[in-house]
Amino acid sequence: MLFYLLDLIGVAVFAVSGVLAASRSGLDLLGGFALAALTAIGGGTLRDVLLNRHPIFWIRDARYLLVILIAAALTMIYIVFLPPPGNSLLMADALGLALFAISGAQIAESAGLSPLIVVLMGAMTGTAGGMLRDVMSARVPLIFTQDLYATAAIAGIVVYLLLQKLSTPRSLAVGVGVVVILGVRVMAVVFGMHLPRLHALH
Repeated sequence: MLFYLLDLIGVAVFAVSGVLAASRSGLDLLGGFALAALTAIGGGTLRDVLLNRHPIFWIRDARYLLVILIAAALTMIYIVFLPPPGNSLLMADALGLALFAISGAQIAESAGLSPLIVVLMGAMTGTAGGMLRDVMSARVPLIFTQDLYATAAIAGIVVYLLLQKLSTPRSLAVGVGVVVILGVRVMAVVFGMHLPRLHALH
């Protein structure tokens, strides 16, 4: 139940970020709903295809699509009356990244895959939808322009797996993993944190 709830919240948050991106790009209502859906289910769809999980999660359970429609519609109504804060897209994206990365990792973990594949699948689940959103709204993907993006997802998933190895209750491990990803992303946005850059020696 906890996993399912996190998945639904992640879908809702990424749908919100899709509508915010559509609004900034001047898309119409249909474009807003399409971008919300693409952002919310893009990463999970790619994960399910690679893991050969059929039917794909949103086809198996139409409640995901219902959550997307509700979240997108409410966001559209909100931005008609109140302009969203300047960093709202980054904050919504950070929360969606945290929730989806951990839920994606759990799915790969339940399939009995190696820790490395679990980390990769979780990071991909958290980042792919946002990449598709940015490409379709004619923006350079955040993963290429924002420091500590995929790195934040990887860090949180590794912490989650380590806590699991230490026999920490799953709910606590999930919570800590989400907080680590969200915390690293928010600090990176607020303080401009980044990994060391590669420079050629001359």
